[in-house]
Amino acid sequence: MATQLKDFATSVVAVVQHETTALVVAQLMRKHHIGALVVVEAGEENKPVGIVTDRDLVLELMAEGLDPAVFTAGDIMSVDLVVANPEMDAMDAVQLMKLHRLRRLVIVDDAGRLVGIVTMEDVLELLTRELANLAEGLAGARDRELTERS
Repeated sequence: MATQLKDFATSVVAVVQHETTALVVAQLMRKHHIGALVVVEAGEENKPVGIVTDRDLVLELMAEGLDPAVFTAGDIMSVDLVVANPEMDAMDAVQLMKLHRLRRLVIVDDAGRLVGIVTMEDVLELLTRELANLAEGLAGARDRELTERS
């Protein structure tokens, strides 16, 4: 059976609104040890409209010498949000991430409400577990075969 995003994605997602200052965005990323915050509609905290990454902060503000207390999440967020459905197959998600050159996929339900996020690291952890299970199964089969030959 294929692994779906809902089986391993992070369901607790850090969010901000358009008007949150870039300074607060950076402080939240540091506090929660994360590299991105999902930007949601004001009043509808579960409707994603963009994403702000640590890279956005560096390239859009820091490299330009701009004041992060003046600019907002809405000013620097990526609005070409690529989203996935919780039922999406993990390997389809990998292809989507590859196609769009993304490290993160925002997961929304059929109504467009935020339900999770999956990162490249999440996918790598899943693949590592699957490969370990495969290796364990192969080693067990080899051991059984050797025992039967004895």
